[in-house]
Amino acid sequence: MNQFAFFPSRTMALYMVKGFLTRSLAVLAMLVIILMSLDLLRQTSDILAPPGNGSAEIMTYIGWRTPQVVAQFLPFSVLLGTLIMLATLNQNSEIVSMKAAGLSAHQILAPLVLAACGIAALTFLFNETVLAPTSAKLSAWQAVDYGEIPRDSDIRSNVWLLDGDDLIHAELVIGSGPSMILKNVRVNDRSNGGLSTVIQGKTARWIDNGWTLDDATTFSVASATTTPPSTVRFGLGVQPTSFTISSLDPDALGFSELRSAIADQRAAGRPTAGAEAAMWHKLSGPLASILMPLLGSIAGFGLARAGKTFIRVVIGMALGFTYFVADNFSLAMGNLGAYDPFVAAWAPFFLFLLLGETVLIRSEE
Repeated sequence: MNQFAFFPSRTMALYMVKGFLTRSLAVLAMLVIILMSLDLLRQTSDILAPPGNGSAEIMTYIGWRTPQVVAQFLPFSVLLGTLIMLATLNQNSEIVSMKAAGLSAHQILAPLVLAACGIAALTFLFNETVLAPTSAKLSAWQAVDYGEIPRDSDIRSNVWLLDGDDLIHAELVIGSGPSMILKNVRVNDRSNGGLSTVIQGKTARWIDNGWTLDDATTFSVASATTTPPSTVRFGLGVQPTSFTISSLDPDALGFSELRSAIADQRAAGRPTAGAEAAMWHKLSGPLASILMPLLGSIAGFGLARAGKTFIRVVIGMALGFTYFVADNFSLAMGNLGAYDPFVAAWAPFFLFLLLGETVLIRSEE
């Protein structure tokens, strides 16, 4: 065994990788099953509420919701898989045997980091090819309260647009160009800095350089009265492309699509800080899997007979969960404009990379 090589033993490296991947995938499967079961208990009644919905719609929901759960909890699974594996190896004195054979902590952990790099690459591909499309479909379906599943390929949900002082909101935007349709529309007509009327209707269409809202009710704030349903015109001169530009859901777009959408937003003079942070996080987020073996390494080193293995596991878990808290906090600061978007996405990763390396170096001592 070449003690100066990064992977001194091929057999040892394969043994470590197999144990690491097996435990991580087992934890992920357990979390997905439990969390999806709880989610279904909460959502099933809403899914079955529209007439005609049944088991097929429930399976559709599972198919579109599961990728979100997998993407959200994969780093947690890698962390827990690392802790379980290293604690087990430590309890069985396998770590002691490896160090007695001349392996350093870095050499022991190297196969896990390499496997985590593979997980990070697969996570990025999964997010681009599976997560983004299914998130877009699920958002559009939830916007119509699990009614008829929209079949249009160009669908956006929860779109807001400012027209002068008026604020326009559409729960669903279907199509593009003159054939665009707005669903569940609300228009807040504001004048002199205050809300004067609220117009609500089910469907709006682009007609004669403006939007026509059928069966719309108008509530007057001053008189507190509501007019009977009628046809209302609003948004004169507001082109359909304005709704396309204003709609930006980072979770429903891949990296390249989000980058193009940000360029459109910037050209339209709209703020893009939050979207830019989300774009960079599409690269830094999957790399969280690489940090987990470093942050969890504290569980594998130290004498098992000292009786502190459980404490080290708790510390490793605390380090991992602290990273997720810091990552979410940094993204929130990026959305508010307090942090530069690039810093908001990458700072937690590099900070905890240094922290994990520090823990590993201390383990060497």
